[in-house]
Amino acid sequence: QLQASGGGLVQAGGSLKLSCTDSKRAFTNRGVAWFRQAPGKEREFVAAIRWSDRNTRYANSVRGRFTISRDNAKNTVYLQLNSLTPGDTAVYYCAAGGGESYWRTNTYDYWGQGTQVTVSS
Repeated sequence: QLQASGGGLVQAGGSLKLSCTDSKRAFTNRGVAWFRQAPGKEREFVAAIRWSDRNTRYANSVRGRFTISRDNAKNTVYLQLNSLTPGDTAVYYCAAGGGESYWRTNTYDYWGQGTQVTVSS
């Protein structure tokens, strides 16, 4: 019920904007996060935004380059990716959940299907 979109192929230094849309109100009263998984690697936390006060958290590797935001009226969460590098290549997943450990995958109850981001050098 979470639909992620916006991925694609971009050159290093470029930008993309990912969207995650909730069709069944999974976002209501839940935090939303983006994770990513590169081939052969574990899924890792990227960014999170809290429902109540829109407080945000970022992985060190993306802080200052990526921005997470949400539009509650549209039931959509966005991830703006700037200054992309080949190291950002991965499948990006959005997730919704109610726990405090925003960086852990098991905090989240609902997951989108993922959208591929490929950054060429």
